[in-house]
Amino acid sequence: MSVSLRVLDDGAWVSVNDSRQVSVSELWRLDAPEFCSCTVPDFVVENFQSVGVDGRTITANVYGQCIQCGETGVPGWIPVGRLKNGEYVDLDRENVVLPAHDGHEN
Repeated sequence: MSVSLRVLDDGAWVSVNDSRQVSVSELWRLDAPEFCSCTVPDFVVENFQSVGVDGRTITANVYGQCIQCGETGVPGWIPVGRLKNGEYVDLDRENVVLPAHDGHEN
């Protein structure tokens, strides 16, 4: 089954099958000690750089800022959703999200 993944509107949205699913300006809690020294960074997404898939997990390479310490940058590929029976299922980003480090496919 083929699924269309794209970044839209100059990095403001992740589109899955031509439907806007994930937007910038969300606050994500990351488990990303290599990004900044905060125990659990509160990360504001400012721009989606690219989108891909790791198995059934949709991931995005994002640029943003930790609102605790001010560090900016790209913390890695972040899970943003899953595919279930070819349909997009949102992840609960209020819980801590662990960036994907291996197995990412574009």
